[in-house]
Order: sequence, then C-alpha cells, then structure tokens
Amino acid sequence: MPADTLLHYSHEFRVAYHQTDGQRRVHHSNYLNFFEDARVEMLRAGGVRYKDVEDSGRLLVVTEMNVQYHAAAEFDDWLRLDVVVTEIRKVRLRHHYDVFRDQTLIASADSTIACVGPDGRPKKLPSKFLDLAQHLDLPRQ
Repeated sequence: MPADTLLHYSHEFRVAYHQTDGQRRVHHSNYLNFFEDARVEMLRAGGVRYKDVEDSGRLLVVTEMNVQYHAAAEFDDWLRLDVVVTEIRKVRLRHHYDVFRDQTLIASADSTIACVGPDGRPKKLPSKFLDLAQHLDLPRQ
C-alpha cells in the first residue's frame, strides 16, 4: 500500500453547473461533497477501496467538519483539492483540506472521521491505517 498516497493526495476536478448557485458560484454545501470525493479517491489511489472497508463491517463517518471560505469558485473552474491526514487514532482520523484555483486558496477545512460498526458503535480502524500512524510518526492513541 503506497503510504504517501494514503497520507497526502491531490484531487483535481472541474466545477459542474449543478454545483453552483444563482450567481454561478459553488454553493457552500458542495464543498462537503468535494472533501468526501477526495477522501474516497485518496483511499483508492493508496490501494484501499472504501467499499472493501464497508464490506469488512466498518463505516467511516464524519463526526466534525470545519470549513473556512476564502474566495469564490465558479462554474467551469478547474480546482485542485489537497487532502492530508493529520492524525490517526484507534477509531478516528483527522484530515486537512485546501482547495485551490490556480494559486488562489478557495477554501480550507478540517474533519474528524470516526470508524464505527453497522450498529453505530466505535470500532477500531483497520490495521492498515494504524500501521501508517506508527510507521510515519503521526499522533496515535
């Protein structure tokens, strides 16, 4: 599993018309979808399919999301979303996100993702994730 890709990933995409509001600017709620798409693609690029995580009886659910909007993105903009894992603990991950159009910072965010079972109770992250924390000296508990 390419550890670097599971810890740092850049996701590029074009803003679709349906993601905008009446002023052709990205509606603030769509950034949450952008962040989720980037996390899923980050896993895929690192050799982990989120579907396989679910099939193992684990769900990765958002428990906290903090977003700061710095500039507007518009219909047809080409954006780059950089996502970095900042912390791995027994049952949760933290990510930081930066969204850019060229060199302009559009939005930044931080999230906490918890690992739970189908019953909604906390469940230990798969060992692949915990091994990353130990190997790369990320905070782990």
